Amino acid sequence: MSIETYTASDIKVLEGLEAVRKRPAMYVGDTSAYGLHHLVYEAVDNSVDEALAGSCDNIRVVLHSDGSCSVGDNGRGIPVDIHEATGRPAAEVVLTTLHSGGKFEHSVYKVSGGLHGVGISVVNALSEWLELEVRRGGKVCSQRYERGEPTGDLAPGEKTSKHGTIIRFKPDPTIFEETSFSFDTLSNRLRELAFLNRGLKITIEDERDERKHVFHYNGGIIEFVKHINQNKTPIHPKVLFFEGAKCDMQVEVAVRYNDGYQENVFTFANNINTREGGTHLTGFRAALTRTIGNYAQANGYLRRPSRRTPRRRARSPTSASGPPRRGRRRAGPGSARASAGPTTKPWPASWPTARSGSPNSGSSSSWRATRPGARPSRAGTGGSRPCCRSGARSSTPRRRATTRCSPTRRSAC
Repeated sequence: MSIETYTASDIKVLEGLEAVRKRPAMYVGDTSAYGLHHLVYEAVDNSVDEALAGSCDNIRVVLHSDGSCSVGDNGRGIPVDIHEATGRPAAEVVLTTLHSGGKFEHSVYKVSGGLHGVGISVVNALSEWLELEVRRGGKVCSQRYERGEPTGDLAPGEKTSKHGTIIRFKPDPTIFEETSFSFDTLSNRLRELAFLNRGLKITIEDERDERKHVFHYNGGIIEFVKHINQNKTPIHPKVLFFEGAKCDMQVEVAVRYNDGYQENVFTFANNINTREGGTHLTGFRAALTRTIGNYAQANGYLRRPSRRTPRRRARSPTSASGPPRRGRRRAGPGSARASAGPTTKPWPASWPTARSGSPNSGSSSSWRATRPGARPSRAGTGGSRPCCRSGARSSTPRRRATTRCSPTRRSAC
């Protein structure tokens, strides 16, 4: 295109959900299997937000034989009354407008999951069709969409005493390279969400293969750590668990040491797996090292009072650090205030790793300490021989070379 032919008429403005369909990878990552399953995660995240608000305890995901997927919950249901600013039903606004919802202020959701807030409108835009069913106010309201556009008005239906929202959608094959959902992929993510939100029951059914999983963990991330450790030998039977709130942030930490050689840590923020770590992981590791070091110092487990417990020895538990959750502005792994979340507490003597002698190490590569006097001296070692300084220069500047000599010549050295 030459300069002369590039005019204002060449500037295009994408309205509404048209931008999502034009550049889907900006909103769901890609158009392969990853982006396909992200549609389900967006729908499930809305239901999890209802659970975090205390209004939902049951989520059901169904993979239908026609290639569609439905996500339902027993929450409050999307509002169906008229939205004042647009003059349309609030449910229709939520499904057709990007960055719309009740999670941007404190009034409806104190805490919410996810990160970007594009939500169910992206699912609607990238679906061949979507059906909405809202049970709220004693009645059922439904509406159908095709490629992001409503095919009719939100219609009230029969009366009901139930409450909640059901979203059923079929991914658009003209956008996605793969449109077949993986039961195992979804099960892994839903199990993770059930661990992170204790007491929440999540069911997934596959009508294609007649498979079903029910995830319900009242212990939360405590059971998550047990699940991680199921093929390992734990050092102590009880999982160490802490929780607290600070700076409008909620933090949960669960730790258990095992006899393995590798550190295994999972961290989450707003129910998102922060695989690359962040300030919340940095704060946890610093608190763990400081707590163990203070306990070892106070109880005489270190050979020298000035010696500190190395970080590599203090860490080596299999642990799951629960999601720091914040209201309003969603906490991310780079939030500076997240590092202040994990705080140190005195290491109580009742902990299973505390003993009257030297403490049990978390694993073979975990921290190791010895009481003063417990280690045998060199003089009492049978194979030891006295050493003396030599005039030879050492190849290591910081150490002085030594040469062995017999006891009779020791005075001459």
